[in-house]
Amino acid sequence: MPDATDRRILRQLLADPGASSATLAERAGVTAASLWRRLERMREAGVISAIQSRIDWRALGWEVEVSLRFTLDKTDPRAFDEFISAAREVPEVIEIQTFLGSVDLRLSVIARDMAHWQQIYRERILTLPHVSDSDALMLVSTIKDSAELAL
Repeated sequence: MPDATDRRILRQLLADPGASSATLAERAGVTAASLWRRLERMREAGVISAIQSRIDWRALGWEVEVSLRFTLDKTDPRAFDEFISAAREVPEVIEIQTFLGSVDLRLSVIARDMAHWQQIYRERILTLPHVSDSDALMLVSTIKDSAELAL
């Protein structure tokens, strides 16, 4: 289990993942060598799996984001695998999640504009296999987007 120092390091890492090691160490109140050892230990323990960059798709001109929820026709035992395989082939699908409950899967899809969204929907989404029901939610705004917890 991470101790108080590890949690300080994790808080600083979540707050500013692009900060230099020296900056993170200073903010967490540890030496650079201690920071490195603790980060390595947390990586080996699986606490930290990756340090990622996040792309702001809107800043790159991808103005439309849609969350699509699907219920599959599960009479075919290959339904999930075939649906997921086909969804992975759609370049504009940036996230695929599976669920327990009335919704089986959720896709996050981005498009440059509404005309592009209509093209993706008609040509790629409607052709996905084994769909028995779907629902689309268009993103209007993001109020909170954080992986931070009170550590």
